[in-house]
Amino acid sequence: MKFNVPEEIINIAGKLQNPPIGGQFQVYLVGGCVRDLLLGKEPKDWDITTNAKPEKIQKIFSDSVYENKFGTVAVKTGAEDEQLKIVEITTFRLEGKYTDKRHPDEIKFAETVEEDLGRRDFTINALALDLAGGVDGKIIDPFGGQKDLKDKIIRTVGNPEERFNEDALRLMRAVRFAVQLNFEIEEKTLEAVKKEAGLIEMIAKERICDEFQKIIITVNAKKGIELLEEVGLLKYIIPELREGIGTGQNKHHIYTVWEHNLRALDYAVKKGYSLEIRLASLLHDVGKPRTKQGEGPDSTFYNHEIVGAKMTAQILDKLHFPKNVAEKVIHLVRFHLFYYNVGEVTETGVRRFLRRVGPENVDDFIKVREADRIGSGVPKAVPYKIRHLLFMIDKVKRDPISPKMLKVNGEDVMRILNIEPGPKIGQILSILLDEVIEEPEKNTKNNLETRIENLGELSEKESEKMAKSARERKEEFEGGIEEEIKKKYYVK
Repeated sequence: MKFNVPEEIINIAGKLQNPPIGGQFQVYLVGGCVRDLLLGKEPKDWDITTNAKPEKIQKIFSDSVYENKFGTVAVKTGAEDEQLKIVEITTFRLEGKYTDKRHPDEIKFAETVEEDLGRRDFTINALALDLAGGVDGKIIDPFGGQKDLKDKIIRTVGNPEERFNEDALRLMRAVRFAVQLNFEIEEKTLEAVKKEAGLIEMIAKERICDEFQKIIITVNAKKGIELLEEVGLLKYIIPELREGIGTGQNKHHIYTVWEHNLRALDYAVKKGYSLEIRLASLLHDVGKPRTKQGEGPDSTFYNHEIVGAKMTAQILDKLHFPKNVAEKVIHLVRFHLFYYNVGEVTETGVRRFLRRVGPENVDDFIKVREADRIGSGVPKAVPYKIRHLLFMIDKVKRDPISPKMLKVNGEDVMRILNIEPGPKIGQILSILLDEVIEEPEKNTKNNLETRIENLGELSEKESEKMAKSARERKEEFEGGIEEEIKKKYYVK
């Protein structure tokens, strides 16, 4: 069987098989790249294993780095393809006990590739392609990985409990591979995951986060969350999500909070939305169980978006999500519940909305709203009122909604009032912005300079009071009607 192996890999294999330093070495592609080749997919990583020791590998490849205790040498190929710029070559190895459930206590070099494959997690990853035959190499498969690929089965190499006790992250990897490849977890392996689920607490949060993200970006992300719950892992990863299980909603929802959140995620996945949109869709109503008041069709969830944003911040911080991802998701959860009804919300309200959420985030808020709607069981993702909101946004998008869009700045305030830098400058700019949001035509240099002179005559207490009032209006979508609307619509 011929395999599409890159030229860079063939060249590396050739140098190991006929090195300039004398001697010949065995060379194999190993692990996930072999699995992907057999599945007809393009590998994301190309890993090589060999019986050459690290010191020999470095002598053969002068442009290489060896800075670990695992026998892995990183070889620079000079390729333009990012996935081939650096290829890792690892000496056959055996691993000792895993006292900390994360790392082997000791590493020993093995004599054969079969011994090396015996330390790996799942049979579908315990495969090697002998590069002695170039692109026509022989598959080394001591544990039936090819059959499991054909049967779409995730099965551990050897005893599943032993494998999971060696590295507890394999518990999540079993779930991840199942949803990534759309495979089923073999019965004994599945039971071992359930039995050993608690071991995941010994794993670094960064590694858990990485696996969780890989689950979320698959086309079967919904199934992934359901499977994490089925095997008992979710309670150690995002227990807050589980609070929605069995939590009924009101007359606007036909699903429990748990079902609704998963359906919202599934919509975001089917639309091909980003990681941030998927996470926000999954977590947008995470605060509902803690804010629920009453039972039945008239139950309410006042301020669940505020509580949910705080919970989301804690969840993403605990899992060590990158700061930029966390901030975006928290923002989307916090303000996902924006209200808009044609004829009720004015242009001023739309400007306040843009000021609150940021014009650059509008598309993402609409996407989360779509997921929310479809997750509620309604047929249309983008109803007329949302299309009208987009029309209104386009209409007012050039109006001032941030201090930078004012025709004056802090230096103007200091010059006109002859004052030093201090809190009063920010207070005056907040007041001015609030006024031009109400009436954009007031955003002229002459008018604002006159207003600065007038505001400069206010006492510190008076200017702070006006600035505070402006800041509070920033959190409104439309003047004093939002709370009444929430009550009317049961915080949909």
